[in-house]
Amino acid sequence: MKPSILVITPVRHIRGVPEILESCGHVTYLDHPTSAEVIAALPGQRALFTNPNKSNVFLGQEIFDAGTDLAVICTASTGTNHIDKPLAAARGIRIISLTEERSFINRISSTAEHAFALMMASLRHVPASFDSVKAGEWDYTRFIGRQMDHLTIGVVGYGRLGGMFSRYCRAFGARVLVVDPFKTVAEAGIEQVGIDRLLAESDVISLHVHATEATQGMVDGSWFARMKPDVVLVNTARGDVVDESALMAFLDANPLARLATDVLADEVRAKAINPLIDRARRDARILITPHTGGMTREGQEIAYGHAAGLLRSFLGGA
Repeated sequence: MKPSILVITPVRHIRGVPEILESCGHVTYLDHPTSAEVIAALPGQRALFTNPNKSNVFLGQEIFDAGTDLAVICTASTGTNHIDKPLAAARGIRIISLTEERSFINRISSTAEHAFALMMASLRHVPASFDSVKAGEWDYTRFIGRQMDHLTIGVVGYGRLGGMFSRYCRAFGARVLVVDPFKTVAEAGIEQVGIDRLLAESDVISLHVHATEATQGMVDGSWFARMKPDVVLVNTARGDVVDESALMAFLDANPLARLATDVLADEVRAKAINPLIDRARRDARILITPHTGGMTREGQEIAYGHAAGLLRSFLGGA
């Protein structure tokens, strides 16, 4: 008898993924569920398939209490901060993620490309200038941007995505500075420096670090105090890496500073409570996208397809 799989993230639009899941289990699809809907559907389910980008559900005690038959959580992501991992371990629930699946995730450049797109859109005032045109105006004077080959780009975190982003910037002629205490950078045109120098010299700072206890609120008031007053901060990592209160204060004090972010703190409730969203409605310096960094057709097919394959192997499928 095939096991039951509860899918709580949209996957039916991704080529090949439903077929893999349905080959190894009886699948129930809940594309945009609430916690209550997940809890109601969990009894009898052996596996849970998810992704944090499109979920309002934290997988913690309430979920585990309802999922008495739950043996495995499969998340099509490298990040796992949407799961209470210690409690899952205590309950004997296996977590399958893409965190260590290097050969596959190295093929996914989507988030690094999105970071580059956010940076360019902010440097060239693309959203605001388009809004101006839609309003019937045709005046470039408020939208004079910056040229990449005259800029210094600071990259915080030189893993897979930070490395890709750095190489994109170098291809456009920018000077690239990198901070990463866990890596040794040995690429032409990319200079490894200390954090003080990166903050002081960078025209753009792009964040590419994992969300951990060590990086929680890492970009705080002490960081902002050392940044250029016209810096562009780009964040496609995790919202919790930035102290958003300190960020708001920095934007208040520095009218030329800009923010381009794909992530916010507490994204489950961000739409309702995050002050950056409200401020962005009236402040053209702020550009926010809804965690779309990895959401390309190719990226989803690679990530979700591989995660589904890992789950099939765990469940004993073909």
